[in-house]
Amino acid sequence: MTGPPVPPAPRPIGAQDFRTLYERLRRAARSGPDGGRRGALRHLTPARVAAAAAGVRLGRTVSLAAPIETRPGPDNPEPAKHRMTGPAPGEAGADGLHFALDRFAMNVHGDADSHLDALNHVLYDGELYDGVPAGDATAPEVRSLSVDLVGEGIVGRGVLLDVPRLRGVPWVEPGDHVTADDLTAAEAAQGVRVGPGDLLLVRVGHRRRRRELGAWDAARSRAGLHPRALAFLAEREVAVLGGDGNNDTAPSAVAGVAFPVHVLAVQAMGVHLMDYLQLEDLAGACARAGRWSFLCVVAPLRLPGATGSPVNPIAVL
Repeated sequence: MTGPPVPPAPRPIGAQDFRTLYERLRRAARSGPDGGRRGALRHLTPARVAAAAAGVRLGRTVSLAAPIETRPGPDNPEPAKHRMTGPAPGEAGADGLHFALDRFAMNVHGDADSHLDALNHVLYDGELYDGVPAGDATAPEVRSLSVDLVGEGIVGRGVLLDVPRLRGVPWVEPGDHVTADDLTAAEAAQGVRVGPGDLLLVRVGHRRRRRELGAWDAARSRAGLHPRALAFLAEREVAVLGGDGNNDTAPSAVAGVAFPVHVLAVQAMGVHLMDYLQLEDLAGACARAGRWSFLCVVAPLRLPGATGSPVNPIAVL
């Protein structure tokens, strides 16, 4: 597998240039009669959901989530906790009806487990998306941006853009950026086009690298989108962004802003993010099927007021 040469790394973004980009994307997201608290989900209309469902051809389902991890590692110092709370001693071999029981606890926004970020997750300059003051987490306007907003699920056309496939490499190395040019080149190479209301999934190969080379401190070094690539999402009216890493590159391209993609996507544009998905199985299935779009079903847990949820998105080809 060969691809075009990797372009030079994008230049860092200065504070003023980032502010200009932020304001431009924020204005675009809040303009028009269909703006409001649903954020970019306003682009995902019932007609587009129906069209996505009609595109199912094979009836094959593929999970986009990684198994939840309970052992600590370099990228997961506070793993999820799982313990069996039943059956009680002596019940397992006893006559009659008994139950095996479980209890889970986890840091939803860690660097290992697949999760969705709600619109109340990212605070920037004291505000959440749509200018909502971030002071009182229990205020109705803050709760209106929580994971409750997608309690009915997110269903639409998913599109996978495979950047390592484009570049002819197994993965994008930590610290490298995916640019808007990468996204348009991947579209052309895969014969697909991202459109309004789509759930855009960008593979950087994070999970494959982790599997083959072992876990590392992804908080300090990881591949992701360059902040300027968010203009691509705005122009195409993307509803949701997902990636097999954090979506943000580390180190950040913006001095003083550790997670510029999160700021631009969630806080400025109202785009729900899915972080640390598992896209290896989907990439293989799409390549075999010769198609890179599919029905995508996202069903977060019903967690009132929460800033996110563990998630197991399902692609249906």
